[in-house]
Amino acid sequence: MAAPDKERDRESAMKAIAAGLAAAMVAAGVAGCGGNEVVRPTVSVSVGQQLIDLKRARDSGALTQREYESQKAQLIKGVE
Repeated sequence: MAAPDKERDRESAMKAIAAGLAAAMVAAGVAGCGGNEVVRPTVSVSVGQQLIDLKRARDSGALTQREYESQKAQLIKGVE
């Protein structure tokens, strides 16, 4: 095989590899888009930490005193 033929074969092989990689990337991207299931991470926060967060929210003005008392009661009731 002459040098130009080897170069042409090499270019052809590189193009085929690039096309295959592009197709694989598209297929992987589309595969993840098909469902409508929402996956939510599991977060474990203690009741104590939730009470601290509620107090901070109240102290910052994000919650009214009434909202704070209501949510605090719900948290404590959930533990009992």
